Amino acid sequence: MAYQFQFGSVFAGFDQLVWGAWLTLRLSAVGIVLGLAIGIAGGWARADGPRWLRGAVAAYVEAIRNTPFLVQLFLIFFGLPSLGVRLDAGTAALLTLTINTGAYCTEIVRAGIEAVPRGQLEAGRALGLTRLQVFRFLVLFPALKTVYPALASQFTLMMLATSVVSQISAEELTFAANFMQSRTFRSFEIYAVVTVMYLAMALAMRGFFRGVHWLLFERGR
Repeated sequence: MAYQFQFGSVFAGFDQLVWGAWLTLRLSAVGIVLGLAIGIAGGWARADGPRWLRGAVAAYVEAIRNTPFLVQLFLIFFGLPSLGVRLDAGTAALLTLTINTGAYCTEIVRAGIEAVPRGQLEAGRALGLTRLQVFRFLVLFPALKTVYPALASQFTLMMLATSVVSQISAEELTFAANFMQSRTFRSFEIYAVVTVMYLAMALAMRGFFRGVHWLLFERGR
């Protein structure tokens, strides 16, 4: 029997998908800001911190990069209650995304820091700048400029990875799609529309990051 496509039921509840997409973007935005903050701090620690701190950050990065995101999510949402720490689905999702993104950003930022010419650092110290001032004024900006494309790609991948948090019933686009599918049983139609929505969000994020790159690094060059 030939399959009859019926997109009417999908578009009848399209507002649910739009709301889920908004929640995805909001979750991604907060995760990007917090993850980048961790990445900058971790990148500095890996490149120029004391030995004990370099070791601790290296262990964190290796643990996150070599374990599945889904397992990390389950550990925080299902595992922490065993230790008396209970988080709602949204908070657990954001915490996991932040920790995961922070580890990847740490390695990206570290590579950018190590690409800064050593002579530039020595010149800053010769002028009497403290290590923090050297990092803030002479290292951070050129390091971020060097690794910006990699960071932008990582942030886009992180946005797409938010679909995994639907496994703990955190509300975002995939959760909304699963909810609609359980009511309408129009799996192909719903997930086809959601695929297009994720594609549109990814392309929009790439365009946004290109604009940010121009504003920060190219305007007035």
